[in-house]
Amino acid sequence: MATYTLNINGREYRADVAPDTPLLWVLRDHLGLVGTKYGCGIAACGACTVHLDGAAVRSCVLPVSSVESAKVTTIEGLSEKGDHPVQRAWDEVDVPQCGYCQAGQIMSAAALLRRNPNPNDEEIEQAMLGNLCRCGAYHRIRDAVKLAAKKS
Repeated sequence: MATYTLNINGREYRADVAPDTPLLWVLRDHLGLVGTKYGCGIAACGACTVHLDGAAVRSCVLPVSSVESAKVTTIEGLSEKGDHPVQRAWDEVDVPQCGYCQAGQIMSAAALLRRNPNPNDEEIEQAMLGNLCRCGAYHRIRDAVKLAAKKS
């Protein structure tokens, strides 16, 4: 066990966990930030996507010991009132069906728009490729990302 001081959503948290504990489990089980979802556990589905210094990463395979002083943003910290342009576009386009993947999808889309504010369809599809939606809402996801880009 080791104690880690983590900067998550602009707040400082401490977690006493094994160094190889995935960030996802620290977020969910130790800190109570359950917006980030467990999907596959092998970084193949993107349900666990968070931002590490603004870049989308898969928290299910990221050891907490590798986070160090990086700033972690979860879906809870993306915006104060759930009004990030991607979140508003998600509502407007009515993206979710079951909704399980949406936190990871939104985090990937927000990271894309941060580095590329006006992506084309191919860039959107490439950026979102690692996020799986079992409901098949990919067309609406792409439409929401395009709408968020227009409103950002």
